[in-house]
Amino acid sequence: MNRKLSRRHFTLGVASLTGMGHAYAQSTTSPAPQPAKPTSRTICFVGGYTKHGPPGGAGNGEGIAVFEMSRENGSLTPITTFTDIASPSFITLSKDHRFLYALSEISDFNKDGDGSVTAFAVDRSTGSLKKLNVVSSGGAVPAHLSIHHSGRYVLVANYMGGCVAVLPIRSDGSLGEATDVIHNTGPRQPERASDNPEGNFAVSDHSGSHPHMIHSDPSGRFVLADDAGLDRVYVWTLDLTTGKLKPAKKPYYDMLPGSAPRHFEFDRTGKILYNLCEQDSKVIVSTFDPSVGSITNLQSVSTVTSHFRGSTLAAEILISASGKFVYASNRLGDSLAVFKIADDGTLTLEDEVWMHADYGRAMMFDPSGEYLFCANQRSDAVTSFKVDKANGRLSFTENFTAVGSPTTFAFMNTEI
Repeated sequence: MNRKLSRRHFTLGVASLTGMGHAYAQSTTSPAPQPAKPTSRTICFVGGYTKHGPPGGAGNGEGIAVFEMSRENGSLTPITTFTDIASPSFITLSKDHRFLYALSEISDFNKDGDGSVTAFAVDRSTGSLKKLNVVSSGGAVPAHLSIHHSGRYVLVANYMGGCVAVLPIRSDGSLGEATDVIHNTGPRQPERASDNPEGNFAVSDHSGSHPHMIHSDPSGRFVLADDAGLDRVYVWTLDLTTGKLKPAKKPYYDMLPGSAPRHFEFDRTGKILYNLCEQDSKVIVSTFDPSVGSITNLQSVSTVTSHFRGSTLAAEILISASGKFVYASNRLGDSLAVFKIADDGTLTLEDEVWMHADYGRAMMFDPSGEYLFCANQRSDAVTSFKVDKANGRLSFTENFTAVGSPTTFAFMNTEI
């Protein structure tokens, strides 16, 4: 017997079937794909002057500030700050990023008036620092340190101490007392160079020896130091067993009097040396013979354009990962110079970029080479620039990061 369905029963039946169909569709459809989680992140360490220095005035920094860098836009997000250190104005990481070494640009570490160097263990997953030990830098007011190519020694340039020192790295990453300290001597040099930019009233301290940088050449056979007070580049060999420095066949090379050689970079072959002179804002391009450690000058080129007039002091020099471009920072003039490298290693000034801040000192690329960061000491800020790897040009990211009296960087990629 047929039974007539009411409209209500029919509607309920259709709704039930529709719901079952929807439920079935949901149960058989693959879940929406989820965005892949990043497997690493980029950590940036920033050091600078604290209330303990620099000589002549206190800084605004708190210690070593730790940030995470955005790979999308070059911005820095604060993570933490390690405050138990005085004026870490230069820092460097070991090749495996397990250890960080920071100098303290002070002159009151011990009764001898030395500065100090602190060794840290690095937590590679978080970027946090654990202090291992603190040792004398071997002289007053250290300005630069580096790790020897062998990974067995930290090399220190003591600016006011007029000396360089060698510190052994122990198996646990901590530092031993200096195995060698060498004091430089030489005649008094003028405060300004003869090839000064027009209207430059800035001077460099030439009252005596002022080592400003020390680093091994890429082969590790030689150790070079820029002495900004004596206007010389010193060259030694390092005995890896004793930790002693021995003068090379020619122990030093005279630069232009008053020019104040400050920082240098080697090209990837180790045969071209780019030396930045602070006082006259020049890059001296030289050949370097890695078999004997000899230096032969090829070119002197200004870090400011021909239309520049006024006071300036060059600060930092870098080479791009591609080996095609050189970058230099100018304090007072507040500019970044971009040079193109020719096949013979000589330079052509391609661009001059405003730092967007005051007294830019250290510069550093992030690990990818996509961004260039500048530490602007008097603006208490870090600025970043996007790098065009094809032509070397820099574009301001409009990112400012507040850091008190910043002067130095170190970057690393971490595993999450």
